[in-house]
Amino acid sequence: MADVGEVLFEPLGLPKFGREFLGTGQLLFLIFIMASHILTFSVMMNTLTDHGTCSIVFGVVGLIVSFIFALPRTLRKLFEICLHFTPQALLVTIIAIAIQRPGDGKVDVTTKTNVATGFLAVTNIVFAYAGHVAFFGFISEMEVPTDYPKTLFLLQTTDTCLYVLAAVVIYYYGGKDVKSPALSSTSATTAKVAYGIAIPTIVIAGVINGHVASKYIYVRLFRGTDRMQKRTFLSIGTWVGITFALWVIAWVIAEAIPVFNDLLSLITALFASWFTYGLSGVFWLFLNWGKYGANWKKMFLTVLNVIVVVIGGCLCGMGLWVSGKAIHDDASNASFSCADNS
Repeated sequence: MADVGEVLFEPLGLPKFGREFLGTGQLLFLIFIMASHILTFSVMMNTLTDHGTCSIVFGVVGLIVSFIFALPRTLRKLFEICLHFTPQALLVTIIAIAIQRPGDGKVDVTTKTNVATGFLAVTNIVFAYAGHVAFFGFISEMEVPTDYPKTLFLLQTTDTCLYVLAAVVIYYYGGKDVKSPALSSTSATTAKVAYGIAIPTIVIAGVINGHVASKYIYVRLFRGTDRMQKRTFLSIGTWVGITFALWVIAWVIAEAIPVFNDLLSLITALFASWFTYGLSGVFWLFLNWGKYGANWKKMFLTVLNVIVVVIGGCLCGMGLWVSGKAIHDDASNASFSCADNS
């Protein structure tokens, strides 16, 4: 994304600013995503242990586990772990909730809500598709980078189908009081089974984002040298130091915003609104500068991408308001102290 920022701001004569602006934004976005995985790890451990100890302790455990798995300097094998365990955890939840039917299979379309709570739900949906920020990092580690369009098509098709299937089944049988994360919506025993299966995915998915964040700083430090290809004390020690520092920062954020929905909403408002929507439209408009009216197809795509940019702006503005309100309200209504093992 830093390279993209340099290209975008070159016509304005500000390539260095563009590089630092988007590069820093990408780094912060990834750190917040890492924080969401530490928070998910805490929720998982509370479920598995019936709140066996303080959530802060579970957060520290999540920090240590994530840091250990993040020590390798390449992404090999990490994707395979996610691919193997995510469908199993999802299927356990879907099957269990369809059998147990905590919501009695009733679709309540008259649920009372307001703009704040409704838009909070929208930001959570957007977060599910917020992987764009890491795409360039993934491409750089592929053996054949030009195959990425095929990979992306497979990814978007698969995850969209899975999200739709999960949403329809879970919300239909779970009713209006579906919990977040949705794995907690089934009975205590089934939730433990689902979380147990999902442990590798919860950890590794966060590690992958953390790897991209660490690699950004690592490459910046050693660009133009051959140290990244060597196993020296300096190269390995630097990688370990960067990785540990980023995970500690992510842990601090997770402890500062200990409500899952609120953290996801804030991440969406600050970063996903632009990296997933706004910038995608800007990229197309930049690449097709001067060709907007070339033919009907270009005109249609121009309008579409302008709308995408506007959507990004709305997600940012509205998202900041609803996430700020939710964080304030939840902080007023909940206690997160070790004394009550919350």
